[in-house]
Amino acid sequence: MSEFKRKFWAAALIALFFASWELFCLLAGVSDLILPRPSQVFATLLARFPVLWPHILQTLATTMAGFVLGVLLGVFLGATIGVSRTAYDTVYPLLIGFSSIPKVAVVPIFVLWFGSGTVPAVLTSLAMCFFPIAVNIATGLATTEPEMEDVLKALGASKLDILWNVGLPRTMPFFFASLKVAITYAFVGTVLAETVASNRGIGNVMMSASSNFNVPLVFAGLFILAGLGVALYAAFSLIEMRVTGWANRKNDFAAA
Repeated sequence: MSEFKRKFWAAALIALFFASWELFCLLAGVSDLILPRPSQVFATLLARFPVLWPHILQTLATTMAGFVLGVLLGVFLGATIGVSRTAYDTVYPLLIGFSSIPKVAVVPIFVLWFGSGTVPAVLTSLAMCFFPIAVNIATGLATTEPEMEDVLKALGASKLDILWNVGLPRTMPFFFASLKVAITYAFVGTVLAETVASNRGIGNVMMSASSNFNVPLVFAGLFILAGLGVALYAAFSLIEMRVTGWANRKNDFAAA
């Protein structure tokens, strides 16, 4: 199947999903307090967009700040774990333990330390997204063949040279795979914190709309978050194809 046909059918199936949703709500007489129709959601989104725009920018800026910090922390921890057995034995269990903690439980702690506002949202976003990056970087470094390391050491390369010239390039497919997962987690962390400890952002808008039983506005917030997540996911996919095209199989192999 050609790429054009594949994309056409993908778009058609997405349109069919929303059309089915619309028809189901109309035929079943579902109240918009339970499940609003897509047309109602889009109408609300268009009507309230001037008001929503500052909140969209706030959520996007907060998410990207937490995401960038999470990437830096994840790469550092992943590289440390990947090159040091001692770090693996000590830091990795701590990371797993922290990752197992529901992040809704740490938001009040961040609010206690830094007050309500943007900082707790940034930290929650960071806490949500750094773990998959750290794990994938460590996994990528673990795939470096010991024989290659032995040859490079015999040629006089230091551990830092091996890490920089061989280890990190080998982690790029793992790294970009983790970025696409981490950005969605970052949005979850931001919205979670905004619903609890902020008076700005899409999370706060959704919480206020829910309190007022404005369900179409709640779904409009969900659509906005989904759109932002898909856009950033697509952006990272394009960058991934540019940087790690050598590690990806051709689309023809996956055609069906």
